Amino acid sequence: MNAKTVAVMVSGRGTNLKVILESVARGECPVDVKLVISDKGDAEALSIARNAGVPHVVYVDPENFAGREQFDAECAELLDRHGCQWIVLAGYMRILSSSFVSRFRGRIINIHPSLLPSFVGAKAVEDALEYGVKVSGCTVHLGDEVLDGGPILAQSVVPVLDGDTRDSLHARIQVEEHRLYPATLARMANEGFDIVGRRVVWKST
Repeated sequence: MNAKTVAVMVSGRGTNLKVILESVARGECPVDVKLVISDKGDAEALSIARNAGVPHVVYVDPENFAGREQFDAECAELLDRHGCQWIVLAGYMRILSSSFVSRFRGRIINIHPSLLPSFVGAKAVEDALEYGVKVSGCTVHLGDEVLDGGPILAQSVVPVLDGDTRDSLHARIQVEEHRLYPATLARMANEGFDIVGRRVVWKST
């Protein structure tokens, strides 16, 4: 199995998927995006994947399954069938089942629009503004059973301006997301890492 072969799981517009595929095309991110899975049939990310020539682009309809475990089992079968070593979550809005996380432990990568462990969950940008922080940012981390709780791979800081709205702050965070996510995947492919306690320790090249 090729450790640089990845699947990307998506639910929406696919902006992070797009920048990853563009980075791959430029030769900056040495991974092979072999599979894209969406739980939404109308997700723009599906068109982005097809237009970029991803070999396998699949819509898996949650309505066809009795629950989260069965849905995740179908996704897991697709991941194994196509030899995907890493699972990259890019705007994927479903909570992963514990059995899925256990099966792919250490191989699930996610990006979140805050400096974890602060402001987990779907309203991270709004929560940061309400709290009054002066800096926010984004975090690339490994997925585990705790929502937005896995070991941290990389972070980038974004200042919070006095006049910020949710949309203006989120837009600046996304600029950093689009830089940090492919850069972190490239580092994973080129260097690798060890987990020491909760700390990610990068291997020297």
